[in-house]
Amino acid sequence: MTLLLVACALGTVAVDIDEEEDAELVDDVVVTDAPEVDLPLVVAAAAHGSTVVAVVDRRPPLVVSNDSGITWREAGAGLGSGVAVAISPEHPDLVAFATAERLYVSRDGGRFWTALAVELPAITAVAFAP
Repeated sequence: MTLLLVACALGTVAVDIDEEEDAELVDDVVVTDAPEVDLPLVVAAAAHGSTVVAVVDRRPPLVVSNDSGITWREAGAGLGSGVAVAISPEHPDLVAFATAERLYVSRDGGRFWTALAVELPAITAVAFAP
């Protein structure tokens, strides 16, 4: 079971991204340790090792670096405007991306994305549960 903690208008919700439909309110707090990203229009960012993923206010809404920000590639074509991103500390190719109400998961470092069935109001942050 891989849990994603989502801060939204309901509070903090734990979503099992393997089952996709389980969501329950929890007392946990979503803690994000956003790296400093020297790019324009950055909304949110996450890093693990040399992998950095940043949500940007443009199309496509993501940029990914596998060399600590030296070079970047665009990602997330077809996704809406983003508000948050997280990288799994256990599996760096597992990335979660959030729009204001939807969650998306990539299991290949941001190349392909799958929408989760769960919809939540006013998402502000996401983080993988420890």
